[in-house]
Amino acid sequence: MTDRSASFVYVTFIRTTPDKVFEAITRPEIARRYWGHENVSKDWQPGSGWQHVRTDDARTVDLVGKVLESDPPKRLVISWANESQQDDPDQYSRVAFDIEAQGELVKLTVTHDELQPGSGMLKGISRGWPQVLSSMKSYLETGQGFDL
Repeated sequence: MTDRSASFVYVTFIRTTPDKVFEAITRPEIARRYWGHENVSKDWQPGSGWQHVRTDDARTVDLVGKVLESDPPKRLVISWANESQQDDPDQYSRVAFDIEAQGELVKLTVTHDELQPGSGMLKGISRGWPQVLSSMKSYLETGQGFDL
């Protein structure tokens, strides 16, 4: 059995509402503005698939998975794998978005776990999540995300 004991946790506070954070994650037309990708699912309900799609002309699918839990606007949990490795169950990890109102702020905790220690995925998401979530924060607070 593959060791999937590594995890990455990122917490940020955003001056917005829980609904807007949940929509920023799940609505393709919003995600593309701060992520450069669209997160696409037919309904974001448990058991439904999702894809992380580039917004370039090729519309390349980079990541795939399933919705594991959905409790809008408080929590979303998805499985996560490179599209090229989707047939290997050992390559999947899990991402939980926990969204909590705190006065005029929202506390967003992203927990990416079930990762293989030392893997390329762990290295990539350890760089990627801080950039993406900082860009989301900027977009939700100012209307301008980063060019990622």
